Amino acid sequence: MELRNLKTFQVVSEELNLTKAAKRLGYTQPTLTLQIQALERELNHTLLTRVGKKTLLTTAGKRLKGHVDQLFNLMKEMEKDMEELHGPSGILTIAASDYYCKHQLSGLAETYMKMYPTVQVRLLPLNSIHGIQSVKDHVADIAIIASESLEPEIHQTFLEEEQTLLVVSSEIATGRSLEDIVAEYPFISYDHDCSFSRIIDQYFKKSPFQPSSTIIMGGSDETIKRAVLNGTGYALLGENVIKTEVNDRSITILEQGTAPVITSTINLKTRSKEPNIQTFIEFIQEGWK
Repeated sequence: MELRNLKTFQVVSEELNLTKAAKRLGYTQPTLTLQIQALERELNHTLLTRVGKKTLLTTAGKRLKGHVDQLFNLMKEMEKDMEELHGPSGILTIAASDYYCKHQLSGLAETYMKMYPTVQVRLLPLNSIHGIQSVKDHVADIAIIASESLEPEIHQTFLEEEQTLLVVSSEIATGRSLEDIVAEYPFISYDHDCSFSRIIDQYFKKSPFQPSSTIIMGGSDETIKRAVLNGTGYALLGENVIKTEVNDRSITILEQGTAPVITSTINLKTRSKEPNIQTFIEFIQEGWK
């Protein structure tokens, strides 16, 4: 039984139109008809029937389609497994926030590509929620997120835990109590579709005070930090984002947040053994600072 004839039958069974199937396969229609007839003789069953102008599968054709689909899916898996033995190659797309792209991944990606010169790393700036969706949609191979993913099809690998801190510019903090700052200045917040907004919600549920006003400034850590430095208001940020500014005393810590930021990599479980994904996750666990 020739694979070529089985493939022809699979396409015909999907299209149920000989003209479309012939065009898709790059065959002439008479060639396609001869292949189907050869398969019918070999199996001693009629596989297709005509009802008016419609082409339909017979009972034998329906059963054969199930077997043929399994056969070619198995062949794809076999080819994929054999290809993976060649090691990492091609494009590896990583979704992550602007902060991670700038401060962590740019240097790590460069080192990784030196280790695996046949791989090209592409960074895709996205917040955690959009990063998770990009992995599910096969837009990104890996995402670096600052939240927990409860999706059953997602594999998550821990990288780091950092504290959250309520901060304000040192200029505003001078001579003012926390209560004064909350009364006089707005809270600078992330978009509601950003995972950090959940940490903010948890913080204010346990806090004895609530913001007198709020300014939403997107999903970028750098944007929020810049607004704090400019004296726009106060904000809740991860300690890594403001480490330099705390050390040079341009930002003052008002108090510690209630929930930490958990940074991790995610990928689809079904893709965990792909060379690009497997090697990069192993690499980033060692290299993440």
